[in-house]
Amino acid sequence: MVSGNPDGKPAVLLHGGPGTGLNKNFEKMFDPSRYRIVQFDQRNCGQSTPHAGKPEVDLSTNTTQHLIDDIEALRTSLGIDRWLVWGGSWGSTLGLAYAEAHPTSVTELVLSIVCSTNSVDVEWATRTMGRVFPERWQAFVNHLPADRRDGNLAAVINELLMDPDPKIHEPAALAWCGWEDTHMSLAQGYSEGLVNEDPEFRLCYSRLVTHYWANASFLDDDHLIRNAPKLAGIPTYLSHGRLDISSPMDFPVALSEAIPGTELFISERDGHGGPAMTDNTIAVADQLAASWDH
Repeated sequence: MVSGNPDGKPAVLLHGGPGTGLNKNFEKMFDPSRYRIVQFDQRNCGQSTPHAGKPEVDLSTNTTQHLIDDIEALRTSLGIDRWLVWGGSWGSTLGLAYAEAHPTSVTELVLSIVCSTNSVDVEWATRTMGRVFPERWQAFVNHLPADRRDGNLAAVINELLMDPDPKIHEPAALAWCGWEDTHMSLAQGYSEGLVNEDPEFRLCYSRLVTHYWANASFLDDDHLIRNAPKLAGIPTYLSHGRLDISSPMDFPVALSEAIPGTELFISERDGHGGPAMTDNTIAVADQLAASWDH
């Protein structure tokens, strides 16, 4: 979806999940009179087909590298020379990986809810965080086979989610969405949303998240930090919530130290998203649009 001013500053907006699909609310952070705004549904979600919420779908061609190639192909097809890259949550992982792969295509990097999606963070979000929400974590784990609760939990539940039988994949999707609702719950104004979505969305979302988490985003654990020096010279703006228990503060801090000149905004009262972070992104976007020379 392309909106805004056709002659405005180009910006590509990368949604989270993986699997949430594009969100028109993201556009509100970028002045449509000053920006040419590009959003797309990442593979197998939203209006992308085949949809991951269908009973049988093959996700073998849905990896971070495939998505990076999609973003670059989209830029080329739209005739855009370089663009601002914004990403939120999983979109921050993808935006960072894309910028490191194609730094000459990026004018600025603006990331919110900054997460690495590496094996350490996946282990944190699927197991270690159970120390914070023990009763809710146990309810999630009780859904998994008893003899498989010691390994990669995202991989185990992904097997259940990929089963074509609704009697197997629907309860698994509900269990996963319930756990995700829990560990994102410290965001200001957050209410359980995933468990209340329709079954096809829950299945799509759960399949794609666990597909990527089970494979640690298809990147080496140190890939994003190791390649961060490639972004030297690209103005980079990060915003993160101190109360984001789902995606701890250590990664955005490490990233800001690895990219010279990075501006890191820490919202002391926001969690996995929140109003102060949104306001900061709007301020950054307005600043960059005002200084854009085309």
